[in-house]
Amino acid sequence: MGKVHSEIDERLAKWIQSQHVFFVATAPLAPEGNLNLSPKGFDSLRILGPRTVAYLDLIGSGVETIAHLKENGRIILTFCAFQGPPSILRLHGSGRAIEPNAPEFSELAAQFPHYEATRAIIVVDVTRISNSCGFGVPLLKYEGERDQHFSWVKKKGPEGLKVYKQEKNLRSIDGLPGLTE
Repeated sequence: MGKVHSEIDERLAKWIQSQHVFFVATAPLAPEGNLNLSPKGFDSLRILGPRTVAYLDLIGSGVETIAHLKENGRIILTFCAFQGPPSILRLHGSGRAIEPNAPEFSELAAQFPHYEATRAIIVVDVTRISNSCGFGVPLLKYEGERDQHFSWVKKKGPEGLKVYKQEKNLRSIDGLPGLTE
């Protein structure tokens, strides 16, 4: 049932863009370190080329993905069809976090909506593209985006977000370096 693809072609790109949620997984090198799996939503993913994708990384209570990427670069993005024909797509690759102080940040950010809570853009150089049946994935109805994140951001304000990042996003739960500022 599974298939490995040489690139993200037009058909795969259209399918990826039609999904409302995707999952990002990373892990530290230490065997006792904590693996991380995060769901992502909003209008946050862009296909930059046949083997390159990027997504907006918004401020959150942890900084695991960024810390793991800084340590070893390993990442996988997984997409599941919750509506329509069943399918799972996995994009394995090497990722890097582009923070707002990086020279290439502005050019990349121009391809996304502006979210006050953007703390980085994760760019993934895809090394393996594979799909599988997805027969075990349930059918779920998409009802819309949640607004709690944006309400929280507005309530915090720019200075509150800066303080929050300093308190929560400088180190991972395993003590690895996170954001640089």
